[in-house]
Amino acid sequence: MNKIKESNQVAIVSNFQDLIGHRFHNDNNAVCWQRNLVADFQEIVDKLTLSSNITEISIDDLNSLQLLPAGEEARGIIMNDLLLLTDYGGSPSLNLIRCYDRDDSLDYISTDVYSYHVDRSPVATDTFLCTYYGAASDIVPNQECIRKMDIPEIREKLMQLYDDSSKDFEEFLADNYFDLHYQALPGAQPTNLGNGNLWRLAVDHPGQEVLPCVHRAPEEKDGQLRLLLIC
Repeated sequence: MNKIKESNQVAIVSNFQDLIGHRFHNDNNAVCWQRNLVADFQEIVDKLTLSSNITEISIDDLNSLQLLPAGEEARGIIMNDLLLLTDYGGSPSLNLIRCYDRDDSLDYISTDVYSYHVDRSPVATDTFLCTYYGAASDIVPNQECIRKMDIPEIREKLMQLYDDSSKDFEEFLADNYFDLHYQALPGAQPTNLGNGNLWRLAVDHPGQEVLPCVHRAPEEKDGQLRLLLIC
């Protein structure tokens, strides 16, 4: 079990009701329902069909699998998580992932999910995620990172790229998602989200009382697939 430590950024809870009921405050913008799931999620991964680099897995797909008892246990856990988030009002998605698309259009800034970034929404919401199998995401405290567009040499290059007089420079940055991406500072101490834990991360939205949680997708391990719930 990858033990998650409580910190100024991370709060730890022991059930779903406390996960959704927790109020973010001060530097706290992530809450973890820490779990030690004793079940065989690898059997599910091995028996699912990957049709693209990111394949959404339906409930029918899960139900169609012939599983051993430990795999049955894993399927029941996933089904229950999907039900909890749906009843809460979310739209959870279960994804089997080989890799995400890379953004290599510019050599000085990337806007793909492997880059530290925050999520933004026009409405009040949070990001929920759980990695059942494979490499897990990282989060980093906001004070231990800087927006890439605020790094002088990167900002200068972005200003050279900006050529649209119909909008101001800040609009240009937001329209191209440059304002959402961060670089960890020297000495930063990320937290790995681990396997089996259900997380709730703060999102940038109107009325948000805390800074949004900075996070990134992991580098895949030697072609190993990931099984990820996200909402």
